[in-house]
Amino acid sequence: MSGVLVAVNVVHELIRGPTRWTAIDKRPVNGPVSVGVLGLIGDRQCDTRYHGGPDKALYAYAAEDADWWAAELGREIPPGLFGENLTTRGLDVTGAAVGERWRIGEVLVEVRSPRTPCGNLSGRMGIRRFHQRFARTGRVGVYLKVLQTGTIQAGDPITLDADA
Repeated sequence: MSGVLVAVNVVHELIRGPTRWTAIDKRPVNGPVSVGVLGLIGDRQCDTRYHGGPDKALYAYAAEDADWWAAELGREIPPGLFGENLTTRGLDVTGAAVGERWRIGEVLVEVRSPRTPCGNLSGRMGIRRFHQRFARTGRVGVYLKVLQTGTIQAGDPITLDADA
């Protein structure tokens, strides 16, 4: 299994969600981005009870699933719209197994869990209860733990690391 990192997305601005402040407004950045054990340097999570921490340091979403949503909703779904840090292409992110390890450039990550979307996703999309619809499709992306830090950038290859 291999793919490519389409975009690296960090918080653009904090916005007021339906119930709390959120850092879901993520947008692509150019050039290399440092990755620490708690995620991308320059990114942020607001509600750390549910977001962030070592087991949710990064959130990955497949461009193929974003393309599916674009057709389903009849609108563009640019990288970062769903709050993902990493937009991928060529990986079966939806079918990724917990414990699976990916090498992204010089960084090593481990799939820890699928995303459980909250109401802030509905607010971001401007669609009432969208987070529930999003969850029902199973196209939710995955949270990743950083096992080896380094730098990544759009265009980096992503490979399944069978040796890790």
